[in-house]
Amino acid sequence: MHMSRRGFLAAAGAAAWAPSAPAQGGPAKIGVDLYSIRLNNWTPFQYLDYLHGIGVQLAHLSTVRELSAMLSDEAALKRVKAHAAGLGVEVELSMGSICASAREYNASLGTPEEQIARILNAARIIGAAVVRCILGGAGERTKAMPIEAHMENVLRVLRNARSRILDSGVKLAMENHGGDFQARELKTLVEEAGKGVLYVCLDSGNPPYNLEDPHLTLETLAPYAATTHIRDTAVWLEPEGVATRWVRIGDGNVDIAAWIRKFRRMRPDVVVSVENIVSPKPQIAAIYDHQFWDAYPKMPAWEFSRFLAIAAKGKPSPAAPPTPGKSPGEQQCEDLEASLRNLRGILAA
Repeated sequence: MHMSRRGFLAAAGAAAWAPSAPAQGGPAKIGVDLYSIRLNNWTPFQYLDYLHGIGVQLAHLSTVRELSAMLSDEAALKRVKAHAAGLGVEVELSMGSICASAREYNASLGTPEEQIARILNAARIIGAAVVRCILGGAGERTKAMPIEAHMENVLRVLRNARSRILDSGVKLAMENHGGDFQARELKTLVEEAGKGVLYVCLDSGNPPYNLEDPHLTLETLAPYAATTHIRDTAVWLEPEGVATRWVRIGDGNVDIAAWIRKFRRMRPDVVVSVENIVSPKPQIAAIYDHQFWDAYPKMPAWEFSRFLAIAAKGKPSPAAPPTPGKSPGEQQCEDLEASLRNLRGILAA
């Protein structure tokens, strides 16, 4: 399968990925990506106990110090599964880059196909229905090797792993991650991979770091979503360009409340999972530097204008000082719990 076939596949539409009979009504399940509270350096059991204690129904096991070793330890995975089941907490797993040409790819863990096989086996043992993966990050968008070249490499991996993925019953979900994919690009990759091979981990916080209105990302990728990373963002203009900073849910200006409600209407079958990050300082997109645009040669003006309109209405958002006496891990828990309170208020409205 080649990228030249994207027109045919796009014509098939997103309906092929959307559930035929989505769940309706009832309270939303809430999940948390453990990256949100990673600085606590707890064991998987401690993380699960904490999330259960704050009323979370799903744990995205993305940052656990023992997880790498556990992937080949069936007994350890079964202990985590039993502990989670006892608490009534579902689990999802995570892996890194499956693109050998990406800067974030870890070749020491084996080929992309070997890494996929290992995580799918772990997902089977631990009872995870979804595994999140990534292509890379902002460093993949270069003039020398555009994002499309990396996409071709991922497609080759997915062709090789196709039968294994489909036979596993696990949804492999590619995140729009840290500056790599814009929504239209990830949509193309998912459709090129073929039905059931690749889904999306829909992140609401990464699009502004990639010059994209999160609502555009939602409109484009929600039909393909198997899981989420929900996060709020403050966006504003600076003399050097556009500033973006991740904040607690409710503290940004991208209308995250409308985003969440729209997502619930579009995909009531998908857990509302939070990846809470509070950035100490903003990232600046130097949009007035013509070389900056080498990373986005195909971005339509109308898409950028949607993002720019958000930034034009924003105001500078400096980070608040940490709460005195709290460790970094405790501060992350405080930030997460504040975001969850605001999320629950949005869902209840």
